[in-house]
Amino acid sequence: MGKPRDLANVVATGNILADGAVAPAELTGVTSTAAEINILDGVTATAAELNLMDGVTATTAELNYVDGVTSNVQTQMDTKAPVAGPTFTGTLAAPTINASTALQIGGAAITATAAELNKMDGVTVSASDINTVTAKLPLSGGTMTGDIAHASNFTIDVGGNIILDADGGQIVIKDGGTQIANTLANNGGDLELYLETSNKVLKFGGNDGGSPITALTLDMSAAGAATFNSTVTATGATINGTLDIEEVYEKVATNTGTSGTLTFNTNQYAVEYYTANQTANRTINFSAVNSNLAVGQSLTCAVLLTQGSTAYYLNAYQVDGSSVTQFA
Repeated sequence: MGKPRDLANVVATGNILADGAVAPAELTGVTSTAAEINILDGVTATAAELNLMDGVTATTAELNYVDGVTSNVQTQMDTKAPVAGPTFTGTLAAPTINASTALQIGGAAITATAAELNKMDGVTVSASDINTVTAKLPLSGGTMTGDIAHASNFTIDVGGNIILDADGGQIVIKDGGTQIANTLANNGGDLELYLETSNKVLKFGGNDGGSPITALTLDMSAAGAATFNSTVTATGATINGTLDIEEVYEKVATNTGTSGTLTFNTNQYAVEYYTANQTANRTINFSAVNSNLAVGQSLTCAVLLTQGSTAYYLNAYQVDGSSVTQFA
């Protein structure tokens, strides 16, 4: 037993020293010094209270941990959640945080309001996406520093007009990096469509009753030779060079007479077409054509005579205002 407990036993009723007198026999086996016994001077604890110390191995520092404790430590511990992976059984209540002073991330005070923080609700972008937000183009417009690339169809849907403003004066069309055409708009204010690829054809097409057609073909391998898919209607025509009657044929007038003079009435007629059985030689009159030709102008005309449904006679003439040249 410890010395405090031994001493408590010897002074208890029925034990040695109980009579208040100390006999030598009663001190047999006591090895405590006077200084050690004097440590108990003023102790009022009972033997039961002192016995609580029996088996205590706590250090002074460990016993000092309970300094100031006013309630059952175990009861208090039972109401605490562990730091690592706690499981809560009730609603957590936290005090109001002054975000400008109390809440910090990385040492910087958070000043965002609840409404501003709630804008992140449901956001699934990565950290790298958020970190590059300053490099994004604003919806209200901005200046781009690179090209736009898209793997599929690219649709631009606007409520107004689509305006292309190219300071270089060109709108370039490419296919797989190869330049196909340039649309130029800065040649003295004129609009020019230029086909970049050598010896190709420029086509203008449309829809005729549900069927796709090519209305006009311009062949760049033939100096831009034009082929119209159907009739060409114009209020006037100026032809520089020789008109090839075998390629250009237009029925612009019909005379069913069988004799008399065949008169070209205007320089707008390229072909006059006469039908019916011919009973006599016919005279061709170009005087009206000559009177309408300006100086330096010429017009190639053709005359087709038929008998029944069979073409019988075809002659072509070039009229230049002063003479008539026949092409057999």
